[in-house]
Parts: sequence; structure tokens; C-alpha cells
Amino acid sequence: SAFSAGKPAFTRPATQLFGEFGASSTSVYTTTEKQDSYTSLEVMLTEKCKDEKIRTVIKDMLDVCADITEALRTALVTVEGSTNDFGDAQLSVDVIADNLIWEAVKKSPVIREGASEEDPVVRDVDEGGEGEFTVCWDPLDGSSIVDNNWAVGTIMGIWPKSTGLLGATGRDQVTSLVALYGPRTTVLVALDDGTYEFSYGCTPEGCQLPDGTFEPWICSRSAVKISEETMIFSPANLRAAQDVPGYKKLVDYFMENRYTLRYSGGLVPDIYQQFTKGQGVFSNPTSKSSPAKLRLAFEAAPFGLLVEKAGGKTSDGVTGGSILDVQINGVDQRTALCIGSAKEVDRFNEYLELN
Repeated sequence: SAFSAGKPAFTRPATQLFGEFGASSTSVYTTTEKQDSYTSLEVMLTEKCKDEKIRTVIKDMLDVCADITEALRTALVTVEGSTNDFGDAQLSVDVIADNLIWEAVKKSPVIREGASEEDPVVRDVDEGGEGEFTVCWDPLDGSSIVDNNWAVGTIMGIWPKSTGLLGATGRDQVTSLVALYGPRTTVLVALDDGTYEFSYGCTPEGCQLPDGTFEPWICSRSAVKISEETMIFSPANLRAAQDVPGYKKLVDYFMENRYTLRYSGGLVPDIYQQFTKGQGVFSNPTSKSSPAKLRLAFEAAPFGLLVEKAGGKTSDGVTGGSILDVQINGVDQRTALCIGSAKEVDRFNEYLELN
């Protein structure tokens, strides 16, 4: 079904923009216009996801993203008094999000295994014996910035029973999801023909069904595309620029050519912006003194599937090949990463001499 866009509760003059990049000439503003109607989650999944069991796991995971949204609105950010497997102090919101996802995967009839970044062990959750998928997740990426009330997110990769996780690659994923919790909750989902965004929590000021009720998820962006070129860069692990001459050269190139810096230190918002702006590049090379921190199964592979389905490109930061072709040999396997607009990923590979 479709949702009709209602009238806003108030109106105000439109912001006047100057030039392609807005008043500052460097900020990229949205060009998305309000639609007359929006497609529901159920209809979009029926049209764009042929496999019924994949549709089920997507809906189960979206339900838990909604639960995490509500929990984040009410939970204080405090130290929980426990640590994860890496000795990091867990925050209350980390534990809440992780517990909610564990509950969801155990209840789902189509999930056979689960693994959390907080406890990187693949665990059997398939009591009924009919599960089809292995789900790996980072329950709340951005623990170091959530106390600032900055945007954080949940990342999920979903592998089929035929491959499982260990020995598989990111390309074996049947789908992946990335939720961004900001002023709104939006979730990117990999469907059969591309990457789609769903927004949570329709209200009377937003989208209403013909019968007067409101559904929790609408499709807010269809078949998102990431352009080959960009003027937005997100340079992670800048310490590595002191050890890797090619990375320093790349950062200097961005600055000298007046690229726009957009970097929060949160992996989810820093890559997610590529889907809303339709462009961007995130780079995270490694060096001996700044080793890899990103997890292949929990972070890089799920985002890699979404970006490549949107026409973007990825680099493993070692061979220059796609991150989706790197074999997962350990649940907590770490990796370098460059991801985003294709020509900028090519530039990353060239400057770091990976080709």
C-alpha cells in the first residue's frame, strides 16, 4: 500500500541556496522532494525481494531496529560495569541493543546462527531446526560518540546456510542492513536489484494510510545510486598518514582540491551519507603503528554489499580488490577499507600503490 503525504503542522520560508553546494559553496544540500505517496515496507519487499525467507529475516531485523530506536530515546548513556571480549567497558546502550538483537534472532524462525561484535563467537540459536541464515551484527556502532548524543547505528550482515560465515565472503551475503539512529531512524537494506532506504515511525504530520492508520516503515529512497565522482571525503585513521606516504598524499590532494570534509568518527553516519548525498568516499588504511580496527564480518562486508549494490566501489586496502571478495577466516577478522564513489576508490588504490 502507499502512504499519502499529509500537510505539515507549520510552514516557514524555504532556505535560499546559493550555487550547487549551498550558501557556503561547500555543503551539499538535499535535492529530495516530498512525494505524494510512499510505498510501504510490505509492498516494497514483495516487489523487490523474491525470497520469502529473506523477506522474513529483513522484517525481523527491522523490528529490532525499531525496538533499539525506542530504547535509545529513554536510556541514559552510562558505564554498565561489564566488559566485552576485548576488554572495552560496555555502555548501558550497547548492552541494551545487543540483548534486543539476541532476543530477536532467537525468536526468528528463519535464523540458525548469530554472532555479535560484543562477543565474536558464532552461536546456534535454531531451536526448531529450520533456520536458514547466519546473522552477524554490530549492535551499536559509535560507542565513543553516543555520549555526545551524535548519530550512531546498527550494522547487520546475513549469510545463507549454504556458506555459513567462516570460509564465506561478503559477496555471499543474501542481504545486509545498516540502521542510522539520529533525529530520525532510517535503515539501508540490500534488496534484489539495489539498495533501498526505509524510514521508521510515520506520524499524522507525515504519512498516513487510506484507513487512517500509520505503519512503522515506509520506503523513503528507492534504488539509491552513488555517483562515480565526489567532492566529499571522510578520512579515518589519519594517524596512518604519518606512516603511509600514499595516504598523506591522498589527504593533501583532497585538501588542495577543496574537497568537503565530513567525518564524525562514527562509521555508520560517515558512510551512510554516501546514500543520502549520492556521493562520498570513506578511507581507512592501516599501518604498523595504526593497525586495522574495522571488523570484516560485522562492519566492512555489510556496508560493502550496500555500497556496491548502489554503484559504488570498495577496496580491501591491501590488494586493491573488492572487500566483498575477502574470505572470512575469523569471526573477529580485521581489515583496512576504502569505500564509496568509484573514481575516488580508484584514486585511493593508485596513491597507496595497491594496483
